[in-house]
Amino acid sequence: MLIGIDLGTTNSLAACFQNGKAVIIPNRLGKNLTPSVVSVDEKGQILIGETAREYGYLHPERMARLFKRTMGTEKTYTLGELTFSPEELSAFVLRSLKEDASAYLQEEISEAIISVPAYFNDRQRRATARAGELAGLKVSRIINEPTASAIAYGVGESGSSECCMVLDLGGGTFDVTVLEYYRNIMEVYAVAGDNRLGGEDFTMVLTELFLAGCQIDAASLDLKTLSSVYKAAEACKCAFAQKPVSEMSVTIGSLIYEEEFSLSEYETACLGLLEKMRKPIEKALRDAKITLNDLDRIILVGGATRLPLIRSYIQRMTGIYPEYSVDPDTSVVEGAALSGAMKERNRDIQEVILTDVCPFTLGTEVHSFNSTFADDGRYLPIIERNTIIPVSRSQTVYTAYDDQEWVRVKVLQGESRIPANNLLIGEVNVEVPKGPRGQEAIEITYTYDVNSLLEVEVRVVSTGLQKKVIIQDEENRISEEEAQARLERLQYLKQNPREDEQNVFVLLKAERMYEEAGGSERSRIEEAAEAFERTMQTGTRLEIDKKRQELLDLLENLEKGSGQPMLS
Repeated sequence: MLIGIDLGTTNSLAACFQNGKAVIIPNRLGKNLTPSVVSVDEKGQILIGETAREYGYLHPERMARLFKRTMGTEKTYTLGELTFSPEELSAFVLRSLKEDASAYLQEEISEAIISVPAYFNDRQRRATARAGELAGLKVSRIINEPTASAIAYGVGESGSSECCMVLDLGGGTFDVTVLEYYRNIMEVYAVAGDNRLGGEDFTMVLTELFLAGCQIDAASLDLKTLSSVYKAAEACKCAFAQKPVSEMSVTIGSLIYEEEFSLSEYETACLGLLEKMRKPIEKALRDAKITLNDLDRIILVGGATRLPLIRSYIQRMTGIYPEYSVDPDTSVVEGAALSGAMKERNRDIQEVILTDVCPFTLGTEVHSFNSTFADDGRYLPIIERNTIIPVSRSQTVYTAYDDQEWVRVKVLQGESRIPANNLLIGEVNVEVPKGPRGQEAIEITYTYDVNSLLEVEVRVVSTGLQKKVIIQDEENRISEEEAQARLERLQYLKQNPREDEQNVFVLLKAERMYEEAGGSERSRIEEAAEAFERTMQTGTRLEIDKKRQELLDLLENLEKGSGQPMLS
C-alpha cells in the first residue's frame, strides 16, 4: 500500500486511504503526531519522537530538532559519539513512521508520497527524497504541502471553479500557494514563501519576552535550562488558543520565575514576524496575475495557524475570512494520502489532475561583450519561476571567446541577476570547434518534471554533439557505494524497540517531571515510578501495562494541574 507522509519541522505523521477516506495512522504511543526529534542515549541507542523529546529535556546536548530547516545543506548534528546529516535524522523519523504504518496496516510498507514546503528548492527536495530512500521507502512523488492541503479541503468538490490561496504556516516554514480548481483539474498558478519563518519563531518571541521580563541573560543559562524555558514558552503560546492571557513559570536554580502575557502584548511583540508573511502573499498574487478580489477562498493550514493572532492578521490584511475547518496538523498528510489513492487509481475517489509549478527560476550564466570590455557574467533565465510543470524550454547561446574549445553550462536556480547569488545545482561541459567568438551556437534545453527532476540537454549546433544529463545536485551527490554504506549504517544503529517505546517514554517523562516538581508532587512521582519499575522486572505484560497507565495518568493530571497545556 502507498501511504502519505507529512515530514514536518516540528511534527511528522502518516496517513493511508481506507474505506473511501484518508485515515491518520497512529504511532506506537497511540498518537497522531510524532515529534520530529531524534536523540541518542548513553548506550548509543536511537530515540525518536516523543520519547526522544522527553530524553532531550534531560539531555539537550544529545537531542536534534528543527533539522528540516537545514535539509539540503552540509550542516551536521553531533549527538553523543555519533554525527548525522539532516537527511539521516529525517530518515530515522521516516523509518519510525514506516514501522508504525506497517504495524497498523498489518503489511509491509515500502512506498510513500512525501510532502515538502512549496518553496523548497531543488536541493532540499532531493535531500527529502534521499531521506525516504535511507528509511527504506520508495518515494513515488514529492508533493507540495499547500497543494496536498487543498485536496484535503475538497477544493472544487462543489462542482464549480474556485480560486484559492492556501497559507501554510508550519513549525519552520511559511508557504503561499495560489491555485484554481476547474473541471477536475487543480492548477497551481504561483507559489512563494519563507523557509525561515514558522511557529518556532513565534515561540522564540515568548522566550525572549520571558527572559527580558525576568532580567535574565540567555548566555548565562546552560542548555538544559534554556530548553526548559523554551518548553514553557511553547506551552504558553499554545494556551493563547483558549484564553487571552497566558502564564509562564520556570524554575531556574533554586528560584521560580513567573511572567504573565496578554494576547495583545504578545501580538505587538510578533509584529515583525507577522509582517514577514505579507511579502510572500503579495509576491504570489503578483506572480499569479490576480488580486485579492479574484480569490474565492483563503485556507489556513499548519499547526501555527491555531494562534488567534495569525488568523486575525490574515483577515485584517486580506479582508477575507480565512477557513481552518480541517485540523491544521493533519490536512497536509490527508491530502498526501488522497493523492496516493489517485495515483493508484482507487475507484473510491474521484481523480483530480494536479498541475504544479516550478518554485524557482532555472537558468545559466552567460557573458556579453561590447567594443571595449566583457561583463562579469549575467543570469539567463530559461524556465521562469511559477511556470507550470512538466515543462521544457530552450535558449541558444554562443561562444564567448576566440578559439574557445569548451563551453561550461552552469545550471543555476534562483532569482538574482547576479549568477553567484543563485544556487549552483549542476553543470554540463561540451567541446566546441575553435573559431572566432560568437561563431558557434549552443542550444540549451531544460526539462523539469512533476517530481522536480531536471534534465539538461546541451547541443552544439554545428557538429550535432549532444550531452544530456539528469541534474543530481553534484555538490552533495553521493555514489551508490556511499549511499549503500549510509543505509547499512543507519540500519545497524540500534533504534528503540517498538514494543518497549511506551515504557521508555513514560519513565523519561516521569524523570523530567520529577526534576521540575517539588514537595509532595515529587514524592508522588518517585513512588509511582519506582512501583512501575518493580512491576517491569517481575510483572506480567498485563500488570506492566496497568502500572504504566497509572503512572501516565498521574503525570498527565499533575501536568494539567500546573496550568501548562500538554504538548502533542
